[in-house]
Amino acid sequence: MLKIRVLPTLLFKEVGLVKGIGFRSDRPTGSALQAIKVYNRRDVDELVFFDVAASQVGRPPDFALIDDLADECFMPMTVGGGVRSVADIGDLLSVGADKVSINSAAISRPDLITEAADRFGVQCVVVAIDVRRAGDGWQVYSHCGTRATGLDPVSWAREVETRGAGEIILTSIDRDGTMSGYDVALSRAVADAVTIPVVASGGAGSYEDMVEVLRDGGASAVAAASIYHFTQQTPREAKEYLREQGFPVRL
Repeated sequence: MLKIRVLPTLLFKEVGLVKGIGFRSDRPTGSALQAIKVYNRRDVDELVFFDVAASQVGRPPDFALIDDLADECFMPMTVGGGVRSVADIGDLLSVGADKVSINSAAISRPDLITEAADRFGVQCVVVAIDVRRAGDGWQVYSHCGTRATGLDPVSWAREVETRGAGEIILTSIDRDGTMSGYDVALSRAVADAVTIPVVASGGAGSYEDMVEVLRDGGASAVAAASIYHFTQQTPREAKEYLREQGFPVRL
């Protein structure tokens, strides 16, 4: 059985890390480099680094920044934000990213997923799907949650898998930063529709929240930010708790 992964998420905006609620990332939380050095010592499986301003303002990834961070990062790192082309993906991989997450560009031009998977392998291609509740269902949003796309997340998840994505990072915008628990129903709907790993994101406030989305939501991994920034809980403790609950983890 595959090991359950625990992934801290770092949200970067202009000069430092930020965190907010519902994708309103307006609260500074420190230095990206310092956070990476801390996580190097905390038994983290993988790290997710999102430049949350890049797509909104239409700029490319900061390759020099990722190069500097990757030099200090001793765990696999998924990088997203501002990725618009196969060249961007290749450049991020060349400066140290292990996986590249695409979102807005994949929605605008889905062929980008296939082109990237064909060139670099599906293991490098992650599609981030950001979702808001819409009546009795959900809708996918792009550009850091600012643009409604009209896409249904379940249908979109099936399409990105077909096109070659190796993994999905599924984020509930409504739960983001609330520490009120993951959207378990959303996770279950998407996980049941695909065979690739689904990383649940948005809402973690306790280790039990992680258990719930893994057990009842069908997630393969759990991403979180606020729980580590604003409480004393740690990735290491999360993995120990998950092991106590019967989940296979790497310790």
